[in-house]
Amino acid sequence: MFGISGGELLVLIVAGLFILGPERLPSAAAWLAKGIRQVRDYATGAREQLRSELGPEFDELRKPLEDLRQLREFNPKRAITRHLLDDFADDTGYKANGYPAAAAPEPTREQRPLAPGERPPFDPDAT
Repeated sequence: MFGISGGELLVLIVAGLFILGPERLPSAAAWLAKGIRQVRDYATGAREQLRSELGPEFDELRKPLEDLRQLREFNPKRAITRHLLDDFADDTGYKANGYPAAAAPEPTREQRPLAPGERPPFDPDAT
């Protein structure tokens, strides 16, 4: 609520209790709640009036604000995770790690033991 943590809210209540006293604190809290409710109603009415007057242009006006909100909520860890793991669409044939999706297993050659005196296969490029 308004960027105030629980401890800060407790300090404000205690300060209000000392400043206003226990007999005036409930009426001050009711006055504050009524003021916040009234401001919220004004903001909702203004938004609805803009939406009715601008029509579809209102959504175009909100798009840059939404982009700005997403930029303010930028989290580098989430962005890197999304970039690395959610980069490929489902229809591209790639898994989340970037490797091609397994279509059919490749046929494997049957391993047979070497015959007596037979030399094992040797790949000079691999060694």
